[in-house]
Amino acid sequence: MALAGQLLDVPRVIVMPADAPAVKRAAAEGYGAEIVLYDRERDDREAIGRQLSRDRGLALIPPYDHPQVVAGQGTAALELFEDVGPLDVLLVPCGGGGLLGGSALSAGAKSPGCRVVGVEPAAGDDATRSFMTKTLQRVKNPQTVADGARTLSMSDMTFQLMLDHVSAMTTVDDPQLLSAMFYLWERLKLVVEPTGALAAAAAFEGNLALQGLRVGVILTGGNVDLSQVAQWLDKSRTSG
Repeated sequence: MALAGQLLDVPRVIVMPADAPAVKRAAAEGYGAEIVLYDRERDDREAIGRQLSRDRGLALIPPYDHPQVVAGQGTAALELFEDVGPLDVLLVPCGGGGLLGGSALSAGAKSPGCRVVGVEPAAGDDATRSFMTKTLQRVKNPQTVADGARTLSMSDMTFQLMLDHVSAMTTVDDPQLLSAMFYLWERLKLVVEPTGALAAAAAFEGNLALQGLRVGVILTGGNVDLSQVAQWLDKSRTSG
């Protein structure tokens, strides 16, 4: 959003948690965005955004609860299908559900019969519980290294998209998530942040029946806070 605003020469204000990775804040500020910080424990991000929109006459662009945002996020899977053809399974990271919903719509259009599986961090499993209970669930400030999946809940729209188009949901623990992330770094030379490695972690864990199938894995996000790497390595190794 910060880069898009710079290219279009329009003002942009990003509401960001105070404990967000420093690299994300630095990048947004580097593109000229104004950053408004909030406390995950105390403040309501959506309410802050709405108030800023009213006070300053700004268009409000949510991270996932908007049809055009969902459509845009779904182009990741759309391009994958256009490049590789039909798949049997598509694994997709899930936070607020925009990428998951958009990817599932792309799968339905480009690869009918493909099973779309959403992947969350185990500490922030609200979407998985929502899928199982068919009732929208919430989670309060989940403590996970998957910063991009620390959402309170899906929106009504992304929840319905999940129920209508997603085949299954699963979770991975932080140590397994970090192990997958480091594998992507070391073997594939791909700089992926923890959240972006969620789908890969689910594939590596072996809890899904993927043998002999054509499997797509969505990797998202490269905002790695290098100051956290030593701590992440310790956590990954401790898990054995």
